Amino acid sequence: MRLSELPVGAEALVVNVDLGPSGEGRRLQEIGFVPGTRVRVERRAPLGDPTVFEIRSTQLALRRRGADLVEVRLAEPA
Repeated sequence: MRLSELPVGAEALVVNVDLGPSGEGRRLQEIGFVPGTRVRVERRAPLGDPTVFEIRSTQLALRRRGADLVEVRLAEPA
């Protein structure tokens, strides 16, 4: 499943980050989207893009095309 597919409030673990056609995925890895990291969907803009995610106690907004590069699996409740 892709990060962009998660509903608001869901938590997941990063499985893989695709690099993308221009290497955008490398930047996502640099800011913390690495396998095994927990990420939570905080809120989504009214028109659905961008989405705010919490990762490692930091909130950041990603456009759908960036979130599509991150493969995740649902996390078990903490």
